[in-house]
Amino acid sequence: MTTKTAERRPTRAAAGHPHPAPPPAGAARRRLAEQARAWAFLLGGLICFALFSWYPAIRAIVIAFQKYTPGNPPQWVGTANFTRVLHDPEFGAAWRNTLTFTVLALLIGFAVPFLLALVLNELRHAKAFFRVVVYLPVMIPPVVSALLWKWFYDPGAGLANEVLRALHLPTSQWTNGTDTALVSLVLVATWANMGGTVLIYLAALQSIPGELYEAAELDGANLLQRIRHVTVPQTRFVILMLMLLQIIATMQVFTEPFVITGGGPENATVTVLYLIYKYAFLYNDFGGACALSVMLLVLLALFSALYLRLTRSGSGQEDA
Repeated sequence: MTTKTAERRPTRAAAGHPHPAPPPAGAARRRLAEQARAWAFLLGGLICFALFSWYPAIRAIVIAFQKYTPGNPPQWVGTANFTRVLHDPEFGAAWRNTLTFTVLALLIGFAVPFLLALVLNELRHAKAFFRVVVYLPVMIPPVVSALLWKWFYDPGAGLANEVLRALHLPTSQWTNGTDTALVSLVLVATWANMGGTVLIYLAALQSIPGELYEAAELDGANLLQRIRHVTVPQTRFVILMLMLLQIIATMQVFTEPFVITGGGPENATVTVLYLIYKYAFLYNDFGGACALSVMLLVLLALFSALYLRLTRSGSGQEDA
């Protein structure tokens, strides 16, 4: 009985379910052509990265262990460049200024964009206008922005001191004073770069469910309590990511010291990147410049690895 039933059972092909036929040769050729075009477009970007990013980075690491001057054959000197840079009196000043700039940028340039985002998020009218106003400094070329602030900070006829005189307040040396120069540069960097940070914070704030604020208000929470218990916890991942990105960016500050102060007064604004510039283009010591660049590269690589790790863990939590 079972045998006869099995004999009468139709096969897959007879039941109307044939095995899928292989794709025609024309479709395979079209798919291969599309992949070839995609790789061709990608190849252009890879070549640009290789020529202008990867090759210079690898070349700098090699030169860090060489005595290199243009026009002369390089000579391997081992770690002599690192030893010479470490014993340079400007080395300690550059790292101290860079770390101080980073800390001040976190205290000033990290809180101000968050507060501005909170204000913009509460606006009911002219939101688009104020977003443009906040983002406008980002669209100004960095050198132009630095030159404007250099005039603004001029101790003689600069706008900053003119305003202080009009208010009958004591004037300041701003970038000409050893105690105020670095703080003045932090204000410049904060003004020039906070636009993008404000918009990112604003997007994060607008993604917070309104029900959380309504529940907090029903529980009697005031404005500061709502920010502390609702806003900050809901945006802590974005805050941490932007903090790491700001540390990486401020460790590479160069435009403001180069254009406004020239590293002065008395090396008060010499940063690591500006010292690299001095080694390469003023001292003609490319080995020392590359050695200092490798030190900065290692430090930034650690922060970048931490950023990537937190990004992956954060995206994994969101997927879960």
